[in-house]
Amino acid sequence: MGVRQWIESWPVYRQLRGDDPTGRGAAAKSRGSEELAPRVATADRVVKSVCPYCAVGCGQNVYVEDGEVTQIEGDPDSPVSRGRLCPKGSASLQLTTGSAREHRVLYRRPYATEWEPLDLDTAMDMIADRVIEAREAGWQWEADGVRTRRTLGVASLGGATLDNEENYLIKKLFTALGAVQIENQARI
Repeated sequence: MGVRQWIESWPVYRQLRGDDPTGRGAAAKSRGSEELAPRVATADRVVKSVCPYCAVGCGQNVYVEDGEVTQIEGDPDSPVSRGRLCPKGSASLQLTTGSAREHRVLYRRPYATEWEPLDLDTAMDMIADRVIEAREAGWQWEADGVRTRRTLGVASLGGATLDNEENYLIKKLFTALGAVQIENQARI
């Protein structure tokens, strides 16, 4: 490539000498950018969703190709976020496809320094046993002469990723267990 060709291929030169003085059209394009295609161009369908990170509830467009999530972007139709996402929301693709995502149960025994994999049935049995034990250890039939029938050994703190229906079911479960410390951050 000669010096003249190199100078003429320079975007600033094209901007100043051409019909695009603002540099937002043809002057800004290069051979490489001409060949680019949007990451979402090959998606089979777009699924509307809500960002799971906080209580704001920003809208997301989830792009799916061959049954796999390929991209997540802000939903311009969302009255909440108008197509914008914070850094955590922009990185939410990692929730579904990230290489650091665990697809198994890990358990660290008391005083151990390493995590070990457990099968799901064993982990669920361990959780159930511990909930029953904590419930019984903290059970109060009465307090200050008033019948309470409650446990202070179990509590629930729901996150922003739970919707109202999930929080309703969690509230019913923990109320049935006798828990009184139940809180959530429902938003949708």
